[in-house]
Amino acid sequence: MPKTLTLRVDDAVYETLAEAAEAEGRSIANLIETAALAHLAERQFADDAEVAEIAAHERLRARLARAAAEARARQGAFVD
Repeated sequence: MPKTLTLRVDDAVYETLAEAAEAEGRSIANLIETAALAHLAERQFADDAEVAEIAAHERLRARLARAAAEARARQGAFVD
């Protein structure tokens, strides 16, 4: 079920959001929701450059493989 969220912004921010939403033909709520989800997705996943850097780092790949094997076996140390 959708939830209602209250967001307080100053007049200049509101006008910027309203203009952007109108230009894209959608509501301010949809604009904010889409932008927030895009921001989270960008921060949660590695981009192509990061993946290439990981792939080129042999020692890191070995450590990641070992950690994945330990996680599958429910072994190893988990850090908070």
